[in-house]
This record gives sequence, C-alpha cells and structure tokens, in this order.
Amino acid sequence: MAWLVLIVSGVLEAVWATALGRSEGFTRFAPTLVFGVAIVASMAGLAFAMRTLPVGTAYAVWVGIGASLTVVYAMAAGTEPASLLKIVFLLMIVGGVIGLKLSS
Repeated sequence: MAWLVLIVSGVLEAVWATALGRSEGFTRFAPTLVFGVAIVASMAGLAFAMRTLPVGTAYAVWVGIGASLTVVYAMAAGTEPASLLKIVFLLMIVGGVIGLKLSS
C-alpha cells in the first residue's frame, strides 16, 4: 500500500510543480488552487509512505517520479524542447527509481 501511495504522491508532485509554473507567481487563481491542493496531498502521501518505507528510498522515488513526469509533460506540451539526451537521462532517472523499488 505504501508503494502505491508513494507513486500517486510522485504524480501529484508533477501536478503541483506544473501548476506552480502556470500560476505566474500565484497571480492566477486556478493554477494556484491546483498547486495548493496537489502539494498538500503529495506531502501527505509522502509522509504516509515514509511510515513504512526507508526515508531515503521514499524521498528519492517521490522526487524521481515527480521530476521525470514534470519534464515529460513540459516536453509533450511544447513548453520545453525535447532532445535525445534529455530522454536518455530521464530513462536513467526512471531506471534508478525502479532499481530502488526492486532493492527495497
């Protein structure tokens, strides 16, 4: 259960990071609201997962999922240029996250 909550929390990290960028310094209401809800839910899920998973592993997986999805979304939306090197490095992050899961 902790792993599932951690994965969802990592996805929510990508949501709040994207919403933060779109909030334009908290001047736009809808993205600011999404940011607030997503960051609270993401942190609560991370805290829940850390009750049973090692702190270092949980945090690294949470950040890895959030960072990877944030960049993938930005590339898909066209707000960040895609390149072969970026994709290779994203795959390395995902591989690291999978490795942490398999070694726990």
